[in-house]
Amino acid sequence: MKNSAKIEKLNHQFENYSANEIIQNVITNFKNEICFATSLGAEDQVITEMIASTGTNIDIFTLDTGRLFQETYDLYDKTTSRYKINIKILFPNNRDVEEMVNNYGANLFYKDIEKRILCCHVRKTEPLKRAIHGKKFWITGLRNEQSVSRINNKLFEFDEINDIIKINPLIHWSEREVWDYIKEKDIPYNVLHDKGFSSIGCMPCTRAVLPREDSRSGRWWWENKGHKECGLHRIN
Repeated sequence: MKNSAKIEKLNHQFENYSANEIIQNVITNFKNEICFATSLGAEDQVITEMIASTGTNIDIFTLDTGRLFQETYDLYDKTTSRYKINIKILFPNNRDVEEMVNNYGANLFYKDIEKRILCCHVRKTEPLKRAIHGKKFWITGLRNEQSVSRINNKLFEFDEINDIIKINPLIHWSEREVWDYIKEKDIPYNVLHDKGFSSIGCMPCTRAVLPREDSRSGRWWWENKGHKECGLHRIN
């Protein structure tokens, strides 16, 4: 079956399923072919709870860029302890980081967008490719409401760059639904969210958002562009 037809069939099949039902179903049917990439953000914490509640172990990983907030590391410990799960930590290739920093400086991302994208590629995109290699399904915490670059994302999508089907169980959830679920289930979350940080990435590249800004506005705020993505997710 061609990818487009397969994706269309999956979206139709699961269009009336809840996020919990989607996760339970795909894990039951594709356990060894699925991975979940968590940034430990609010959405990913919701998905982690849903996965843990199935009682089934799947490959869960997070990317340590080497520039994360201490609060993110603290949350990692709380999450793995709470759910008794193993979240594999992937690091960028040390030689690639050394070459990049020696050539362009430790804060190269502030210089221009090309160098920022290079930094994201070395620290995030390349480790991600290693993590999802050989998998057929990749669970993410994408939501349409997060930014203009994610409005057209679907529940199931084919990522041509990585040759993998992405599953976005929370794609139609609102921010309020995310936080209502976190409170209902008493899910641990990054304390930076309480300080105005809606999307939390690397420390030098993340700030709290201002009133009426979308949730991605705090990422690479110095850039004059509408799409705030690091390269992990295609812009449709």
